[in-house]
Amino acid sequence: MTTAFYTHADCQRHEMGADHPETPLRLQAIEDQLITSRIDQFIERREAPQAALSDIARIHTDNAVALIRDNVAGLAASGEKYYPLDGDTLLNAHSWQAALRAAGAAVAATDAVIAGELENAFCSVRPPGHHATPTTPMGFCLFNNVAIAARHAIDIHGLERVAIIDFDVHHGNGTEVAFRHDPRVLMVSFFQHPFYPFSGTDPTEPHLLNQALPAYTAGDVVRRLVTEKWLPALHAHAPQMIFISAGFDAHREDDMGQMALVEADYAWMTKQIMAVARQYARGRIVSCLEGGYNLSALGRSVVAHLKVLADLD
Repeated sequence: MTTAFYTHADCQRHEMGADHPETPLRLQAIEDQLITSRIDQFIERREAPQAALSDIARIHTDNAVALIRDNVAGLAASGEKYYPLDGDTLLNAHSWQAALRAAGAAVAATDAVIAGELENAFCSVRPPGHHATPTTPMGFCLFNNVAIAARHAIDIHGLERVAIIDFDVHHGNGTEVAFRHDPRVLMVSFFQHPFYPFSGTDPTEPHLLNQALPAYTAGDVVRRLVTEKWLPALHAHAPQMIFISAGFDAHREDDMGQMALVEADYAWMTKQIMAVARQYARGRIVSCLEGGYNLSALGRSVVAHLKVLADLD
């Protein structure tokens, strides 16, 4: 079986200013580390298609879609370079196409994995997605790529149980909102707290297992959490497919957070996820890039994640 790597040049054309941490250089850093690590030859490259609006509409409202599409179109008329959605999230002339490619990668990877063409896939795309709620793009995120793919697996392919695993340093508030009342989707996550977006700690439904952790939490604590909390929930849910919101900003070198994970922790988590996927889901995993802003740490962590997905570790 094959691990695929989905990306597209459009995802590097979206940018939010020279000093913005969510930069096109993130994807280039991943490409550079793939070459340095010499694993590029073992991974099948695939071009991310554009998502259909019907795919996006399974999660996002018409107004949320129009907010991005229409304001990108308006940039040409206004002569402005950026349109601010909030203080951290901006649009440029290429943001609509990039957002369609990012969501399209997740949907195409889901189709290919369910068809048996691939065992798993990693989507090296931006903008990221897990903060985007059904009604509101926010936190660098335009469309919720993982949520769109998970809903596609349920609505189009008829899966009855899926899991979303989120190991970004920030709580995936958009994903939680999207599936708050849908027990077919188990969401397990950890995140630094108190920290943006200052959510994830209120009592919620049993299928949303979100664990707040203090700053400076290291890998030993995260591994214990995975063993004692995530894995029992995943085994009880027996997911037919697993989606990963793969944020690498909990790395100890990443200044966007204050956690202390290293590449070996991401590899270890990926091994645990793969074991569950092989037991219940025929190995089916789609992983989508979320955060990760120290370029060196991001590239190294993605390579560690991919080595396990591709059975090269």
